[in-house]
Amino acid sequence: MAPSHDHGQPAGRPIWCGTRPIVGRRSAVSALLGGEHLADAVLRPVRAHHAFESCVERLATSIRLGLYQDGSTLPPERELAERIGVSRATLREAIAALREAGLVTTRRGRGGGTVVTFRPSEPGSAPTSARPRSELLDALDFRRIVEPGAAHAAAEKQLSTAQQQMLLTSLDEVTRATSKAVHRQADSLFHLAIASLSDSPLLIDAVTNVQMCLHDMLEAIPVLDRNIDHSRRQHVAVTEAIVSGDAAAARRAMERHCDDTAALLRALM
Repeated sequence: MAPSHDHGQPAGRPIWCGTRPIVGRRSAVSALLGGEHLADAVLRPVRAHHAFESCVERLATSIRLGLYQDGSTLPPERELAERIGVSRATLREAIAALREAGLVTTRRGRGGGTVVTFRPSEPGSAPTSARPRSELLDALDFRRIVEPGAAHAAAEKQLSTAQQQMLLTSLDEVTRATSKAVHRQADSLFHLAIASLSDSPLLIDAVTNVQMCLHDMLEAIPVLDRNIDHSRRQHVAVTEAIVSGDAAAARRAMERHCDDTAALLRALM
């Protein structure tokens, strides 16, 4: 399949791993925010000379992180092309690539559309990580910088009632996860929700990228129930600090969370 090249689109330089998410309509967190949901915060046009590759990457990342969940339908073609900043021809090629990868299927006729068919794997199900160990270690170091900063920035904002409720809902989604695979996706959405409250597109990009690297890492590392319980308690501490507007406490709570997660992953890598 030959890549398409769209011209005249604004160039956006991705931070670090080079992916940005798109939020699906069936995500409880994004749906709660209506017109201010996460998609509005993170969607920007792709780079013109990498339109096809960037489009595939963003859509695939969004699906794998759970922003578009299994069984959900992608937005209509015209809307999705406008949001990503590509031609409809490029979008069709990108969706064809996703079909070949088994991430989506296309249903014809009334009520049809592009439907997500990806189901996340249980942590530890992959024999090895798809990324080099050095890149994964770098991801942990990078996370220690950007995610506490995102929590600090979110706590400094005067959050609306809807924004506070979005954060609480994302926390609840993690708690109610019915499997470790679903928990992994809900965990990513929780961290993306915090980043979205910062109102910084670059910070949102950075957190998205590091969450994608963590996702790849955890496919090869088993996660124990007690680690999940500990992580949930730390999520509560971060959330309480953000909602109360205590930026210093939010940073410290996220630093502890990142440090504990990194220690576990380094030991099991």
